Amino acid sequence: MTGDLPRYVPHTPDDVREMLATIGVPGLDALFACVPEKLRLGRALDLPRAASEQEVAGELAALAARNASAETHPWFLGAGIYAHYVPAAVHALASRAEFYTAYTPYQPEISQGTLQTIFEWQTMICALSGLDVANASLYDGASAAAEAVLLALRATRRSRVVVAHGLHPHYGEVLKSYLRALDTRLEWLPCAPDGRSVPVAPALDGDTACVVVQSPSFLGPVQDLRAAAEAAHACGALLVVVVTEPLSLAMLRAPGELGADVVCGEAQSFGVPASFGGPALGFLATRERFLRQLPGRLCGETVDSRGRRGFVLTLATREQHIRREKATSNICTNQGLCLLYATIYLSLLGRRGLRKLARLNYAKAEYLKSRVRATRGLTLPLAAPGFHEVVVGVPDTGAAALARALEAGIVGGLDLAPYEPGLGPALLVCTTELATRASIDRLVERLAA
Repeated sequence: MTGDLPRYVPHTPDDVREMLATIGVPGLDALFACVPEKLRLGRALDLPRAASEQEVAGELAALAARNASAETHPWFLGAGIYAHYVPAAVHALASRAEFYTAYTPYQPEISQGTLQTIFEWQTMICALSGLDVANASLYDGASAAAEAVLLALRATRRSRVVVAHGLHPHYGEVLKSYLRALDTRLEWLPCAPDGRSVPVAPALDGDTACVVVQSPSFLGPVQDLRAAAEAAHACGALLVVVVTEPLSLAMLRAPGELGADVVCGEAQSFGVPASFGGPALGFLATRERFLRQLPGRLCGETVDSRGRRGFVLTLATREQHIRREKATSNICTNQGLCLLYATIYLSLLGRRGLRKLARLNYAKAEYLKSRVRATRGLTLPLAAPGFHEVVVGVPDTGAAALARALEAGIVGGLDLAPYEPGLGPALLVCTTELATRASIDRLVERLAA
């Protein structure tokens, strides 16, 4: 359809008359008679004239052009959602008709493609996390972290949760919401001078269900997971490791090998576009002894009566499948399409490609730090080693520094003033493979000016 003819017409006046006649109502006023008069608008909506599809598309494109994105600007903003290059093949394969409606395998036995994708995803997450079993994904990293804590509370039958400094502040808010109605104690540890959390051991006792550690932390440093695991296990608690940048797992030692009992977080970095913060892709893996405490779904591999390889929905600890009081989660879906993107992305890069990409991200951050050290007015307030996010101290305020960068067409990072005021004026700057040396040089120059 072209011109001023509207493309979508839900029903014509004749349709309305027919529907009213079918239900035996004389008119629209009679249909809405149950709505109190004072609540009715009583006039037509104040809307602009109907526009053509071409006009609407043009207006939306003009609005979209006002946004800064990783496609239009050098991009140094991370803090939980990361801009990475997504190979064209990822979208091309995920857009195939047999995949694109991937959602929830409510008829799993006839959804072999979806189930195989989930199985491959679970396998990859287990390899990256160093743990035994993974579920079929969750909404996002924050809800995955909260579900991991609930798992620990169920498994230990204890009520105290200790959170090391460095958990993403938004994850912390979600965790508070999840635990608000439960009889639990949530305690937060302070930051050590180098940017990591203070040691967790002195804060633990016999009531502690789990220690929650994000690594790399919200401020970038890699945490001492082995020490946290030993301290947690010494008092019978679990170690929950949160990862907001899973690409780091391709370079750092797997948390499961360092003693983590649960590894969870956000996998958006694996081929899912940043899209202004969503959609996201939560993941959660744990040890086999906690298998029946996993929220959501788990897919398994089997053979049919003829010996042919097949996939089945092995566990689904949800209220639709088991008694409500036995359900371990009210998480009601997986992120099927995002999971598909991530699985294809990881398959294309492979083990060596992912490691190479992780090292490239790390090298970009090291170059950024070298430029900051050599620039008057900028500082590196945190000494602990990190992955690809760096706290940069600026001479005036974070907001002013970001404004200078934006004037030069650069999205410079996150102002830490609302989150870590004790650091003074500082930014959280993220480098991925999208950052060039020239763009890093320009950023440093603008932040110092």
